[in-house]
Amino acid sequence: MFIFMRALFLVLSYSLVFGSSQIKAQDTLVHKTRLGIVSSSIVAAEIGLLYYLQNVWYKDQKPDGFKFYDDSKGYKQVDKMGHVYGAYMGSYIGYQSLKWAGVNNTKAALIGGSVGFFLQLPIEIWDGMYPGWGFSWSDIGANAVGSALIIGQGLFCEDIPLKYKFSFSPSIYAQQANGYLGSGVNELFYDYNGHTYWLSFGINKWVQTDKIPNWLSLAFGYGAGGMFGEFQNRLTYRGVVIPETERYRKFLVSLDIDFTKIPCKNKTIKKVLNHLFWLKVPFPAVSYNTKGEINFYPLYY
Repeated sequence: MFIFMRALFLVLSYSLVFGSSQIKAQDTLVHKTRLGIVSSSIVAAEIGLLYYLQNVWYKDQKPDGFKFYDDSKGYKQVDKMGHVYGAYMGSYIGYQSLKWAGVNNTKAALIGGSVGFFLQLPIEIWDGMYPGWGFSWSDIGANAVGSALIIGQGLFCEDIPLKYKFSFSPSIYAQQANGYLGSGVNELFYDYNGHTYWLSFGINKWVQTDKIPNWLSLAFGYGAGGMFGEFQNRLTYRGVVIPETERYRKFLVSLDIDFTKIPCKNKTIKKVLNHLFWLKVPFPAVSYNTKGEINFYPLYY
């Protein structure tokens, strides 16, 4: 749940901080000002996160000693995909923001690309100290992968051609769980069955033909279903029987749009498009799941 609360905060911060990566070489004073804005925003985000952990998330709990927790197989690794997403979001914003401030590409990739990992690190440490949770090495690994997606592309491509995206659609399982998977907006945070994570890349980046627009992308998605618990399904919740359901993984192929590649002369509209880097556009999709089923979706969210 907390991954997505932080991701939403990062999108808002990005909208305030990131304007354009086109920096005028003679505008040194603006560079310093922009760098100050970026640095203070990152520090403020970290302080705000620590405050939230201490005074809201764990407000009514007392530390019970540092411990470890192996949740690497939980929720068919959908939770780990969420950790990758959270780190990717923070690192993408850190990288682009430092470029906006005039920092050279290598430093922007190494420093800005690490922001997502270090923003999430306090959460893992706090989890290790409080009851009901634990320090998870698999979470740390997933966070590192999210930041590495930015650092690697920034260093070798000087661009982010491979986008990591998220989409959500309320699942049928939340309706059967009597509130265990959340209700309404809370389903976004509690119902992992509705999560899909995508690797999206421009088709023209590889095919290189004038017949395909630069913004048209191919996306590969991963999700899971039938999950009413982290490792195994619950049988009842609040006195209501939850139907027996087979847990499964699903793999998808779909089209997508890279909004950052859409040409636009209007600077305001272009900024808006750049801010949509995280959004997977609904498109027709084909999926295969580990129950052996192949499904076609006219429009997959």
